[in-house]
Amino acid sequence: MPDRLAGKICLVTGGASGIGAATARRFKDEGATVIVSDVQDELGQALAKDIGATYLRQDVSREDEWKGAFASIKSDHGRLDVLVNNAGIFRGATIEETSLEIWRQVLDVNLTGVMLGCREAIAIMKDNPEGPAGSLINISSITGFVGLASGAAYTASKGGVRLLSKSIAVHCARTYQNIRCNSVHPGTIDTPMNQAAFDASEDPAAMRDMFSSLQPIGRMIRSDEVAGAALYLASDEASAVTGTELLIDGGWLAAPNPL
Repeated sequence: MPDRLAGKICLVTGGASGIGAATARRFKDEGATVIVSDVQDELGQALAKDIGATYLRQDVSREDEWKGAFASIKSDHGRLDVLVNNAGIFRGATIEETSLEIWRQVLDVNLTGVMLGCREAIAIMKDNPEGPAGSLINISSITGFVGLASGAAYTASKGGVRLLSKSIAVHCARTYQNIRCNSVHPGTIDTPMNQAAFDASEDPAAMRDMFSSLQPIGRMIRSDEVAGAALYLASDEASAVTGTELLIDGGWLAAPNPL
């Protein structure tokens, strides 16, 4: 049985579906103890039961729920080795269409949630029994590099995740040495969140085809392909990897397309 994460305690937020579910499943297959958090209780509980994980209800935009989640993990396991900040939302709106409500909602989940998760995770990781160590994996997006006209708040949030991850990486390397932080940047992913955006368009099939064509490989990225990238960053194989961006974009940035 593969054991690249044997003995590691891992929290995956937004773990009930899509990238989060694929990551939780892959981590469990590699020997990790997995905690899945989400606000989609039915899906999260079903996944946790299926793979032998623990489910926690968590709104990542709330500081008290982060503190509660990590208090539970510290009490039950005495340590934290990996945090995957995957929870995220998308609200389609150009800058002219972006209300303050949409702006705050998207940034609260996608950026503030990542900040809170990393801050609180470091508080546990620096006191791990063998000394400070751990891997912080922040799921950003290709829009951390290029602008999506129809997603002003989303683009801002994902760009923020990219540079926040670098700031955290440098701080942790200098202060704790073995606590690492990296960001992962998928292209268009075939997930329920993106399908909902396609379904809301005038022509869902055409929208799906258009986003598939943006990747030079000619298709959208699969959730399990992103999970594989997260596995690498979580494992000891990436012990010298921190402050970097891992692109899973099917060649998008190598042959950029305007959005």
